[in-house]
Amino acid sequence: MSGEVDLPGKTREKGGAKMKAVVDQDTCTGCELCVETCPEVFEMQNDTAGVKADVVPAEAEETCRQAAEECPVEAITIEE
Repeated sequence: MSGEVDLPGKTREKGGAKMKAVVDQDTCTGCELCVETCPEVFEMQNDTAGVKADVVPAEAEETCRQAAEECPVEAITIEE
């Protein structure tokens, strides 16, 4: 097994820890800040942002967290 976990919500394992990025579609205003901050993980899906990566690449973890912290409406949740 490769260490990746195929579960809804885009999860992966990293050294035993899991990281999950979720965009609340009802809260997102479509400002595109997360897409600009972390295009490896986020993309626009119609009028709101969504998670495009099944796994958050290790090199994108910091910018993924930054996108969640800077979201003006707190629509992004990161679980580790």
